Formats: sequence, C-alpha cells, structure tokens
Amino acid sequence: MDEQKTPDFAENDPDSTLRDRLADAVASEASFEGWTRAALASAARGLDLPAGEGERLFPGGPLDVLTFLSRRSDLRMVEDMEKEGVVALKIRDRIKGAVRIRLERHSGQRESARRALSLLSLPFNAPLALKLLYGTVDAMWYAAGDTSTDFNFYTKRATLAGVYSSTLLYWLNDRSPGAEATWAFLDRRIDDVMRIEKLKGQVRSWTNPKQAAAGPAARR
Repeated sequence: MDEQKTPDFAENDPDSTLRDRLADAVASEASFEGWTRAALASAARGLDLPAGEGERLFPGGPLDVLTFLSRRSDLRMVEDMEKEGVVALKIRDRIKGAVRIRLERHSGQRESARRALSLLSLPFNAPLALKLLYGTVDAMWYAAGDTSTDFNFYTKRATLAGVYSSTLLYWLNDRSPGAEATWAFLDRRIDDVMRIEKLKGQVRSWTNPKQAAAGPAARR
C-alpha cells in the first residue's frame, strides 16, 4: 500500500468555509457509517454539493478529513487557551487545561472519535496516527508556553503523548456526569508525571558531582 501522504490545507484556502462544513458533516455521518468514503459521499449529498465535490475537497478520503479536523481542533484549542490566559497558571494546570479543552470542546461526538481511533489504529495508518498525536501534544506545549529546545523538548512531548492518549481512551468510555471520572483520572496521571519528573531531578543531582558536592556545603 502507498504511504499515506499528509494533505496540506493552506491557511488562505478559498474553500476553507466549505471544507469546514463538509468535515463536520462527515464527522456526524461517521458516528453511524464509520470513517469511510461512503460517509464522505453521504455528507456531500446532505450539503447538496455537486457530484465529485467531496473528493475534490478531500482527495484522500476519510483520512484527509481526520487530518483536517485534528489540525483544526489543535488550532482552536490553542486559541481557547490563549483567550483564557492559561500562562498565568502553574504548568501542571496549563497542561491539565489543554487536555481538558481538547477533549471537552474539540474532539467531537464520542462515537465518531471512537471510530476515528479505530481507523487510525490500523497498522498502515500508524505513521499518520503518530503525526497527528505529535501535532496535538506539540500544540499543547506551545499553548502552555514551553520554550525548551534541548532534549527536554522531546521528552516533554513523549510524556504528554502518554497522558493524552490514556485520558482519551478513558474519556471515550466514561459515562459519569460531566465526565468527572475522566478529569479525576487526568489529575492522577499528571500527578504521576510530576512525581517522576521530581525523581528524575533528584537522580540528576545525585549523579552530578558538582551538585552532590554543593549539597553538604549548602547545609552547613
């Protein structure tokens, strides 16, 4: 099978409004039809688009629609976080807010999201799935004010990818009022990460001769 190419949706795209409408319509259809070309065709008919218009807007079919929606959701999440002034919060609260905003406001209907995850979990879609996940966690750290450029840049994103993915899976099956169980789960995951980061900092200080030497001197 040919490698899945990531479509390039330009910011000044003259079809942006129509593409928005069609992508939302496909997501609604996908709750029942799955993420298929049949769902794309049905959504296009529902909008009374000319024959072939759906394929022109999303030539790669449902995977193109998923890519478009994921990127759009990331952008809207960043905009929401900037509007709410999250940079004034502690870093754990910024990240918690990012995950919650992304799931609560910009992940669409749960059944549609569940079916999207099933499609992306297929082996031949793994490269796209990883690319979209990276785009999401990178956007979260950007909105949280991260300016790291060293190895921490990658470890932060890898860690958040685990937190976001596990929380997404929990959210998909959560039936508690207001998804309260999901947000409690998210709190626990972030607490675990913060404990690990604290431990890593302690280990670095123990294994750094200069810091280890400064420790006893600092206590005198």
